[in-house]
Amino acid sequence: MRDRRQETPYRGPIQQDRPARLVLFMRRHKRGLRLILAFLVLLALAGFSASALKLSSSESRFAPYRAKLVQYLPFQIKTIRIEGRNLTPEEDLTKALGTSVGQPIFGFSVSAARDRIDALPFVDHAIVERHMPDTIVVKIVERSPIAVWQDHGQFILINRAGERVPDQGLEGKNGQAFIRLPLVVGEGANLAASSLVDALTANPGIKDFVVAAVRVGQRRWNLTLRDGATVLLPEGQEQAALTRLAQYQAQFRLMERPVVSIDMRLPDRMVIHQTPVSPPDPNATKTGATDKTAPVGNRPPLPAAAPAPSGGGRSTRLPAARGSTTHSSPPQPADGAPEE
Repeated sequence: MRDRRQETPYRGPIQQDRPARLVLFMRRHKRGLRLILAFLVLLALAGFSASALKLSSSESRFAPYRAKLVQYLPFQIKTIRIEGRNLTPEEDLTKALGTSVGQPIFGFSVSAARDRIDALPFVDHAIVERHMPDTIVVKIVERSPIAVWQDHGQFILINRAGERVPDQGLEGKNGQAFIRLPLVVGEGANLAASSLVDALTANPGIKDFVVAAVRVGQRRWNLTLRDGATVLLPEGQEQAALTRLAQYQAQFRLMERPVVSIDMRLPDRMVIHQTPVSPPDPNATKTGATDKTAPVGNRPPLPAAAPAPSGGGRSTRLPAARGSTTHSSPPQPADGAPEE
């Protein structure tokens, strides 16, 4: 007889024949996951390398390796675009940038180039950018001084409106800026400097001889030359007077002669106060010495001098430039007399 026993149900863990979903996903996309993992590792290494290169202490350490690496990169600079440059010489800016057209675009440090450009005279701050694949953009913001104003013993950079250019000093790159700009002296010189600077810029042959411009009575200018001579300019007619002076310089080389002052306050003539001539040596005629009044070198002689006014020194009156009308006028006061 068949033994019929009641079968008890199995209460142990249920065996699953199908793997979990995550395992199935990793098995199906094994190759893609490996590529993603490799890309993440490379991205992390690139970020670490970029942060290391930005450190100033590691700049010199990584420079040889970076130079070897960029040789194999296909990107080269084809265009360098500079924006905002007015006073900064282009060759100085290119040298500070540290690269040129044809060089690898990753062959220089953007931060180091920015620091070098910031150190140039007249540059307030700069921005250097790489625009892939072949363009470098340099944007600079310049301070715009036109002159140096000496006021009560202090030297101040000023703009065209006569306002002080902020954050300036006499040291470092600002000291270099002081050397290149014209010097104006006196009360109110800052407010009237722009017209004089424009007149001097239009006559570079005269500007090269000028070391300072002194404001007289807040109305007109006296120019001090390199040899100590003084040019007296008329009120409000600086451009016309300097143009006439440039013509006489081209014709007579007037600025190179030993004169005390050149008075140009009259519109139709100028009065030149020359250095007093010492009395001739009586022994010179016996020894056969040459005449000292002959023209020196190749300089053309000035026109014949008019009788010198009392007060010492010789005075030569030159008529106005060709095309002007000459009028009879009383002689100007000699050097040392009140001029205003």
